[in-house]
Amino acid sequence: MTTLVPYLTFHHGGESLRFLVEALGFEVVAEQRGDDGVVHAELRRGDALVMGGDGEARAGAAPGLYLVVDDVDAVFARATAAGAEVVHEPEETEWGTRRARVRDLDGHEWSLGTYQPGHQAW
Repeated sequence: MTTLVPYLTFHHGGESLRFLVEALGFEVVAEQRGDDGVVHAELRRGDALVMGGDGEARAGAAPGLYLVVDDVDAVFARATAAGAEVVHEPEETEWGTRRARVRDLDGHEWSLGTYQPGHQAW
């Protein structure tokens, strides 16, 4: 199964989440907060998914895309062979999934992972 999920950079933390819920009808299905605000959130509206966090905004990251794949290492190898810049090498996460991150030729950041967002709350 392949799923493509946009990853937004929140500049207003909880207010950004509230806007997506109240204005656009999304439901928060997972949210992780830290000292710096919303570290990670997942929202669903029907079949539509979006992820985001304002911790990434402070690091200067632009909005990106998260591609759910079965084999992170194979897709990472294919992307880097085609000229993608390595942002993060493939690694195991503390949640038992695998992830990596690359930047394409136009500067768009692509997160690759086995985690399927939007299906469970933490």
